[in-house]
Amino acid sequence: MDLATALAGFQDALTFYNLLFVLAGVVLGQVVGAMPGIGPIMTMAIAIPFTFVLDPLPAIGFLVGVNKGGLVGGAIPAILINTPGTPDAAATALDGHPMAQKGKPLKALKMALFSSVSGDTFSDLVLITISAPLAVIALQMGPVEIFSVMVFAFAVISGMIGRSVAKGIFATALGLFCATVGLDPQFSTPRLIFGHIDLYNGFPIAAVAIGSLAVSEIFTRTGTPGIAGRPAVFIPKNQPASDRGVSLKEFLSCKMILLRGALIGTTIGAIPGMGSTAAAFMSYASAKQSSDQPETFGKGNIKGIAATESANSSVAGADFIPLLTLGLPGSASAALLISAFLIQGIQPGPLLFEEQGQLIYGLFGAMVMANAMNLFAGLFGLRMWARIAAAPSSIVFATALVLCFTGVYLSSGGYFAVVVMLMFAVLGLVMTALGYPVVVFIIAFFLGPRFELSLGQTATILRGDVTRLTNHPVALAFLALSLFVVYWLGVRGRKQTNPSVVKSLKEASK
Repeated sequence: MDLATALAGFQDALTFYNLLFVLAGVVLGQVVGAMPGIGPIMTMAIAIPFTFVLDPLPAIGFLVGVNKGGLVGGAIPAILINTPGTPDAAATALDGHPMAQKGKPLKALKMALFSSVSGDTFSDLVLITISAPLAVIALQMGPVEIFSVMVFAFAVISGMIGRSVAKGIFATALGLFCATVGLDPQFSTPRLIFGHIDLYNGFPIAAVAIGSLAVSEIFTRTGTPGIAGRPAVFIPKNQPASDRGVSLKEFLSCKMILLRGALIGTTIGAIPGMGSTAAAFMSYASAKQSSDQPETFGKGNIKGIAATESANSSVAGADFIPLLTLGLPGSASAALLISAFLIQGIQPGPLLFEEQGQLIYGLFGAMVMANAMNLFAGLFGLRMWARIAAAPSSIVFATALVLCFTGVYLSSGGYFAVVVMLMFAVLGLVMTALGYPVVVFIIAFFLGPRFELSLGQTATILRGDVTRLTNHPVALAFLALSLFVVYWLGVRGRKQTNPSVVKSLKEASK
């Protein structure tokens, strides 16, 4: 690949015609990302057939813009009304919504925007410069290693989200169990369908996520006495500038968290099958664990927003590493982009850089421009979304509920998905009331099929002999780290709290 080809590709991307399609994709992505139940994945799936009439570069650039804009848009309802627009934005809600409740919604939204663009830009630069070496590393991650990485992710998430490791593990197990409904990913054997043909493909992902996270939260909020006339988000009048924006000093104070989140997201994105949701929560857990004030996380800590948004957005660029070099999709959006490539007569794989070098570097240029457009479009639209959320709660939550019903019905194609959504909304209410982390349940449900497939492949490779793990040192390292994390967050954490409990009991007895 010579420099002239790369420069020609970037020059193609900077034409007004191509930039117009990228901008349209970004704006559309932000809008649909902010609508719970619809999201960029569904929008990309609908738009792909219409891109057939376009040239390859504007067609792919438009879809990339939708995906990138959706990452920013998903954080908007997560912060404003605690209803994630996309699954990975559930981690952003942990600190974003408490900050909005403190009267700082614009500050939280801007931090999410800046962090998202920073992480996305970082992963794009990695993609452009060292995509081939990273793809080689990802290729070395076989089923055994993927299985161990997922076990480690579950251990971290179970311990960091919620107040009890035991309840976190239970929520993980429940999510994995619900993911077993439908056809076995290895042998396509139907399980737990009880004669219902609608369950052959399992519970619809959108219905489960929106029901347990969004609808249950809407039911909880609307059930609060006297909330109907109050605004969903309160923005104080004469608010100081420091509460409406993010200063350069505040942003730079998060630089290490942003870098760590971007590194986590880029690594996860380069490994097919993990996804942005796992990256967001692993980054959040890492930021909380390394913080001097971990107790402030979940109560409106701006660093929690920086950690999650930098990680989940950096997956978007890293997803292209296995897609372009190996032809392997790393996520649902990447799988859709592969179909878009094929529609244009382009076969992703090792020969792509040689056969379509100018097009690929044109795509890289479109991705970089999409990040800049994401920033400016986001700054323009955030105030509008904050004003909308400042409307009376009865209007905001009723509208959000209608969008949830509409999005689930359209994305899953029927009333069955709506019924499933309501069932899991009840489950979400029960789990929240009993102190079980719903978010952990959702992550386990999302990763369930991939986890089960990796488990089956691992059992086949090891032939039932655990000692064969010695041939997989990377897998052994991650499994050992998983045990350490459970001990550190569970047993050690309980020991640390016992002295304070004993002291409180002694003082009470006096």
